[in-house]
Amino acid sequence: MTRWVIWIDGGVRFGALEGDSIQPHKGDIFTTPEPDGPPIPADSVNLVSPVRPWQFIGLWNNFHALAEKQGNAKPDFPLYFLKAPSSIIGPGAPITAPAEGKMLYEGELGIVIGRNQSIFGYTIVNDVTALDTLTADASFPQWARAKSFRSFGPVGPCIVTEIDLSTARVQVELNGRVRQDYPLSDMIIPPARIVELIGREVALQPGDVIACGTSLGALPMRPGMEVSVTIDGIGTLTNPVGGGAAPA
Repeated sequence: MTRWVIWIDGGVRFGALEGDSIQPHKGDIFTTPEPDGPPIPADSVNLVSPVRPWQFIGLWNNFHALAEKQGNAKPDFPLYFLKAPSSIIGPGAPITAPAEGKMLYEGELGIVIGRNQSIFGYTIVNDVTALDTLTADASFPQWARAKSFRSFGPVGPCIVTEIDLSTARVQVELNGRVRQDYPLSDMIIPPARIVELIGREVALQPGDVIACGTSLGALPMRPGMEVSVTIDGIGTLTNPVGGGAAPA
């Protein structure tokens, strides 16, 4: 298993995280990356999001426990929406609250697409949602708008090439208090099938991200809080919540 990370140092750099060190690489991360120079201390760089996708896709209603609680039918095909790639931020970057209304955290497993619409690896996604924006117009649920505010797509801290989906859990802490804790094995449609089905309709590109949906416990968060999403085998993605955004 390889843990890929990205940082900025006179340009975008990427490397393999090995304990407390990062082995820088060059080339194409999705084909045959090559080591590039000596290892560097991991704490000497500030990590950014490990992906810069062309397409950022999210799923709704993909966990049995949540579907049962809400009385939703279990889908045969992924119920997906598009989230603006410009919403993506990395570890430690602040999530900016909307000028008005509630916003929710949603800790999720993220699939990172490789070549030929295959799964390259997995990362962590906090699929932040502007709840009041989503339901502001009774005639039209505004999924893309509610999901795409600037900073509403924390992703990171790394991409792992393997994960044990049968045992891994997603845990979200808000100010150190656990609010979400659910198993990835509870997914209705598993990652390989998600990619297969969506790939029939969408031309998935290397680096694209699909967030696998969330389960029970997604709740509002407010400025001044800190939200951390942990997935076994990947790590922890932590972001502070900043003040309300001024209207453009």
